[in-house]
Amino acid sequence: MTDIVVEKATFAGGCFWCMVKPFKEWDGIYDVVSGYMGGHVEHPTYEDVKKGDSGHLEVVEITYAPSIFPYDKLLDVFWQQIDPTDADGQFQDRGHSYSTAIFYYTDEQRQIAETSKENLCASGTFTNPIVTPIRPSETFYRAEEYHQDYHEKEQEHYDEDRSLSGRDEFIAGHWS
Repeated sequence: MTDIVVEKATFAGGCFWCMVKPFKEWDGIYDVVSGYMGGHVEHPTYEDVKKGDSGHLEVVEITYAPSIFPYDKLLDVFWQQIDPTDADGQFQDRGHSYSTAIFYYTDEQRQIAETSKENLCASGTFTNPIVTPIRPSETFYRAEEYHQDYHEKEQEHYDEDRSLSGRDEFIAGHWS
């Protein structure tokens, strides 16, 4: 039997609560963890990140098997969950900590991400420029336990928050 090779991918797509479920639904994705990346404070708390004091973005770190679910497919899922033209946050969540980014771990991920972004720009799906940056990965800090799998732990609150955010209407309008 062959061992399955797994890799990490990290994406910032606004509120991390809304970014977990879309990735967890696929074979070949083994874990999706909410956390923080890209700031200047070691071991930031949710309050540090939310206030903007740490410079971090809310992210999801995905453990996946590229042989089952390749990185370019992860990018397809990512793009279809965000407004890549909004540099100031996502939907109802405003501010730096809710902005989007692709954090790459390898040169291959960087190249695939750049090609994916170029293809999205050329597709004509959006009239405004795609502003989601592609950045080298940094230290990942796992968010507090109550944020993990929030869509399952607090389903009623999650569903209410998501329905008010405008995210689902945006997705339906761009990715039918």
